[in-house]
Amino acid sequence: MEHSVPELGDIVIAALRDANYQESTITNYQKTITKLTTYIDTHGGVYTPELGNRFAGLTTSPQTGKFSAQRHFDFSRLIHLVNTYLETSTIVLSHRTRGGGGRWPTSHDLADRYTEYETHIRQRGLADATIDDYARTTRSYLVFLEGQSITTLDAATADTVTAHFDSLLARWKSTSFPWVVSNLRPFFKYSHRPDLIDALCLINATRNHAVIPALTDQQCQQVIAECQKPSTPARNAAITLLALTTGLRAIDITRMKLTDLDWHHRTLRIIQHKTGNPLTVPLPSLLCQRVADYVLGGRPTSTSPEVFLRTKAPHTRLTDHSAIHVIITKTLKTAGIDHPAGAQFLRHTAATRLLKANTPLPTISAVLGHADPTSTTVYYTVDADRLRDCVLPVPKGAQS
Repeated sequence: MEHSVPELGDIVIAALRDANYQESTITNYQKTITKLTTYIDTHGGVYTPELGNRFAGLTTSPQTGKFSAQRHFDFSRLIHLVNTYLETSTIVLSHRTRGGGGRWPTSHDLADRYTEYETHIRQRGLADATIDDYARTTRSYLVFLEGQSITTLDAATADTVTAHFDSLLARWKSTSFPWVVSNLRPFFKYSHRPDLIDALCLINATRNHAVIPALTDQQCQQVIAECQKPSTPARNAAITLLALTTGLRAIDITRMKLTDLDWHHRTLRIIQHKTGNPLTVPLPSLLCQRVADYVLGGRPTSTSPEVFLRTKAPHTRLTDHSAIHVIITKTLKTAGIDHPAGAQFLRHTAATRLLKANTPLPTISAVLGHADPTSTTVYYTVDADRLRDCVLPVPKGAQS
């Protein structure tokens, strides 16, 4: 079915008004729709996702001749809405971020490759923070290629990967290289470049696992007491207790649906986003009560199926771990614990509490949803008693 931009634009604007968006935001959308209409009219007059993606890639300002972050943000968010509507017949008003700064590729092939890849990772339903990380590291590599007078990905060799990391040493610490490697590998895989993937193995990007921080037993009791108070918003209390008692990842908390809750048996059943494995966890009485308080009395009216929603329009699910981090940090601060912490910190705490209770590692691994059971052994670093058992006695000859 063929669609014109004015028709699609009317659908987008109507959805924005229904979601109580500010008029200033709607006006910005309307300006972008006008620009998209002009672009599509010069390319046949019929909108297609391919043309939309090309439009989103027009990130160079006509006034300055340089990359415009605002132009990219405005264009890409409209195309995201339109393309999603064509796929699902629904306008999905998920909260989107600008995706970080930095330069963007400008050559035709590399810009197209990047636009296609960004569309791909967004369609995968990844967390916004993950998308931003993947996108930022990919752009950095493609811009480096342009600096080497390489304007097509086909012309890139394995040497460009190692040279790119050498160039990063001017502004990065080598300890950050594992992060860059893990975020760049998906792009090489998407591009079907095993030679570039192999080149990543040449990078000195070993991870050093420090002792994992976690709350003490007393601090855990402070948090639980805070979550019991009526003054603590039910949503914030429920999210904090979920992370503390179940060890759920932030992405799984944001994606929890109302249908995942079994109120009769007081359990939560989900498919873990990272591993794809099913998980069923019990809901303690306090946690169950605070979730019920939120669902019945604090949750905004919305068609979104997720449990936890944004307090401001659009009332869609919390989009990434940063929202969870802010909520948990605020709850801990009001509990008297001045420690910036998110779901990962409380996930560590949940794991260490299970370990101290002599829970077998395979059970902890299953609860945390580790794809590799050996990942759980890192939590031994916080069990002081077991670490002492591993210490060898000093030989008698060395005691004098």
